[in-house]
Amino acid sequence: QVQLVEPGGGLVQPGGSLRLSCAASGALFSFFPVGWHRQPPGKQRELVATITSGRITNYADSVKGRCTISRDNAKNTMYLQMNSLEPEDTAVYYCYLAGYSTNYWGKGILVTVSS
Repeated sequence: QVQLVEPGGGLVQPGGSLRLSCAASGALFSFFPVGWHRQPPGKQRELVATITSGRITNYADSVKGRCTISRDNAKNTMYLQMNSLEPEDTAVYYCYLAGYSTNYWGKGILVTVSS
């Protein structure tokens, strides 16, 4: 059974930085695309960033240039480095792994950007 665990999150001041991590188990992590979505308060879930098994990355326009997604296959872990955070980045962040027939999701972590 695939499990994704996301520690961290929390309160960050505008302009600050935060690195999210997500550890996977139960899957051949290195074979699958992984990524992050987020759901701002009162809004729909949206894509943040993805990274393929070949380390090709894709970003939402709203975070391009401010966020970097990466993966460490030896640790079965993906990361999302977020810089220059804005109040609009406040959301629950979900990591996911795109399996053969379904996506697997973490439980989500709350990131609040506020002074």
